[in-house]
Amino acid sequence: MTGATVNIAERRLASRAFADLFAEGMALVEEAAAYLDGTGRVESRDLSRPALTAYAQQSMRLSTRLMQLAAWLLLQRAVNEGDMRPQDARRESAKIDIEGPPRDEEQEELLPTTLRELVRRGYDLQRQIQRIDEGLARGAAPHAAPERAGNAVASQIGRLRTAFER
Repeated sequence: MTGATVNIAERRLASRAFADLFAEGMALVEEAAAYLDGTGRVESRDLSRPALTAYAQQSMRLSTRLMQLAAWLLLQRAVNEGDMRPQDARRESAKIDIEGPPRDEEQEELLPTTLRELVRRGYDLQRQIQRIDEGLARGAAPHAAPERAGNAVASQIGRLRTAFER
């Protein structure tokens, strides 16, 4: 035995479980954007004033939370695929707020069912990412990914921003 520590979070990033989490996260981003731009607009027309206020605030929080989480996922995938150096990803991920504002379950009760479910799923994704991120922070061992020129993540983050700004 060499005495080297194995970082479970780092191993998870290179696993099928991370690929599944990535796919789940990106699908949630797309689903939320489609809902807020389509059905959500229709549903919000029939809401009471307090519910409409809750809808506006929670939809903005959801969009922001999902953009932050998607950015984190994209950074980790870029490292796994060798598109970004681990130290660059750590520096960039320090700019990402995966904590976000505290949950307001009382306000969530005023939301249409679909938005309430999207908010819940966003928080579930956030908890999963926070656990991985905490594990990475505890054992910031370098990834074995090759260095490549450019930043493949920037264009994908720009696409996310465009999807939510429609």
